[in-house]
Amino acid sequence: MTRVARLLLASFLPILLAAQAPEQHGVRRADFDGATAPDRDFYQYANGGWLKANAIPGDRATWDAFDEVEERNNAVLRQILEDAAKSHAPEGTTPRKVGAFFAAGMDTQAIAKAGLTPLKSALARLEGLKDARALAGELGRFHQVGLKAAFGFSVGQDDKDSTATIAQLEQDGLGLPDRDYYLKDDEAARGIRTAYKDYLGSLLVLAGEPAALARAHAHLTFDLEKRLAQASMTAVERRDPQATYHKLTSAELRALAPGLNWDAYFAAIGLSGQGTFLVRQPRFLQELSAMAQDIPMGQWKIYLKAHLLDGSAPFLGEAFEQAHFAFHDTTLAGTREMGPRWKRVLRETDHALGEGLGQMYVGRTFSARAKARAQALVDKVRAALGDRIRGLDWMSAPTRAAALRKLDAVMVKIGYPDHWRDYSALQVDPKGYLANVNRAAAFEFQRGLAKLGRPVDRAEWDMTAPTVNAYYNPLLNEIVFPAGILQPPFFDARADDAVNYGAIGMIIGHELTHGFDDQGCQYDAEGNLKDWWTEADRKAYAARTGLVVRQFDLLEAVPGVPLNGSLTLGENIADLGGLKVAYAALEKSMEGQPRPGPIDGFTPEQRFFLGFAQSWHALVREETARMKAVVDPHSPPRARVNAPLANLPEFAAAFGCKEEGPMNRPLALRPAIW
Repeated sequence: MTRVARLLLASFLPILLAAQAPEQHGVRRADFDGATAPDRDFYQYANGGWLKANAIPGDRATWDAFDEVEERNNAVLRQILEDAAKSHAPEGTTPRKVGAFFAAGMDTQAIAKAGLTPLKSALARLEGLKDARALAGELGRFHQVGLKAAFGFSVGQDDKDSTATIAQLEQDGLGLPDRDYYLKDDEAARGIRTAYKDYLGSLLVLAGEPAALARAHAHLTFDLEKRLAQASMTAVERRDPQATYHKLTSAELRALAPGLNWDAYFAAIGLSGQGTFLVRQPRFLQELSAMAQDIPMGQWKIYLKAHLLDGSAPFLGEAFEQAHFAFHDTTLAGTREMGPRWKRVLRETDHALGEGLGQMYVGRTFSARAKARAQALVDKVRAALGDRIRGLDWMSAPTRAAALRKLDAVMVKIGYPDHWRDYSALQVDPKGYLANVNRAAAFEFQRGLAKLGRPVDRAEWDMTAPTVNAYYNPLLNEIVFPAGILQPPFFDARADDAVNYGAIGMIIGHELTHGFDDQGCQYDAEGNLKDWWTEADRKAYAARTGLVVRQFDLLEAVPGVPLNGSLTLGENIADLGGLKVAYAALEKSMEGQPRPGPIDGFTPEQRFFLGFAQSWHALVREETARMKAVVDPHSPPRARVNAPLANLPEFAAAFGCKEEGPMNRPLALRPAIW
């Protein structure tokens, strides 16, 4: 999954939105930094004017092209939701439920009046926990409504049999974003740990505990989480799909983690007769099993109470919501202000009834003709990747044939699903916000359970139609481009082809290349985790990707915070490959035709690279940059532009870069993959 995008040429039917994009098309000269040469810092050259003219809104942690498009989408979605909340659509229909969910979230008086009443029964159950069986049952109830606790449970495709679904267990249960927040011993990590314990204490005080007791309970919660963190795999370790594939029988699971009462857990979630499980991190479950036996039940009660309050806080009264925002958004991400309530409720509505809302969005914004033309452009970029694979001098014939089979098998989804999700079983009440959130989570949980034993639904989407993003799914071998991203600056129907190839074309190439990045290349054409490489080709590939790791290890997210080239390797490979492939597709499109002349003094090749760079303009708060360096597999925008471009001789030729300058790496250090 990745933030990348680009689509359609000048013939593409414009996507009509109620809130139109700014009247700028193609390369935006006002965004340039005239004091910076393109062969010194191309990101600054292309975007310095924009960076100077813009500021991060108070309610955001970042401000970039994705955020700008999202703001335009939000204006459309807000109108849809407000209309739905006032409409008299038939009872039980999806539009009626979408409107009711939004109305419940906007009813702050009802939320304030309810206070902690929505949590009364859950808090009472926690108070009454007495033994391991009751603990396991409560963990099941937490997971059903989307609350983090102890470990994670989900249903998904079997990595080694992509036609089958399987129940999966993995590490989870932390309140901080990653294990490193508990284990790193630097000033920033220590400060966040202190703030986290203060935050948990504030929640417990709001729930009625005396301040001194709440502080003690916050520390007990943190201590339990730290033990979970110590047993957790690192973010880099989790990127290895072989290291996280352990298929166990039910008996083997019980032998691995006998301290957890699995019968009680499975009964609580409604799962019976499941014979096999995928255990992503066996060592974690072993440690959790020991913790279930040697940690006093009183401490488990406190931990679960803290996680219940943390997970529910955004949907309770103002004091809870403000406390949650102050820690999760301000301390961790640097966001200064809580956004307007309608935006917050909009996000939750999209999360709860995303395909229902998406169907209403698409009806106003996206045409079937646009979808068909987007497919045509994907075909051109796919053909360019095929040409590059056929021309690789480091790949042997057997591996090349398998790679081309995989590329030909890539499924493409554009705009919106062919079949919309059925929400008839989901109950929505216009007067119970938290209850609606919990029922929506339980609906999704049960929808997952229902997949067990059934054929994989290859038509399902993992993003909603209004989402400003795109992704590749290795188990389905598919690339997906929601309607939300198919607009300027990623695709501009009134811009020239070169700019569009640089923006949305690069994103298409990026997603296609994910099928062959260091993770994607381990899955075959059918989406199975299966080695289809010769040993010599795998070594040659590793040598090239090792250069990518080393290149990004030398960069920083902010001064003093280095990037992790191993964590970001897959996205960095896809960025480099996406640029190569999209550029090749542009060059192919100009063959046999009169060469386009310069526009605004820039050649088509130069406009390609400018279109790419300007689609990645971004401002990021320092707190967010620090957090992303730990948890995000994507590199910061400046690195995503400059680093891959410095590897491309096509870029150096287009802008006359001096040999071995900042934007022209020495040949021996350039990773030449695709």
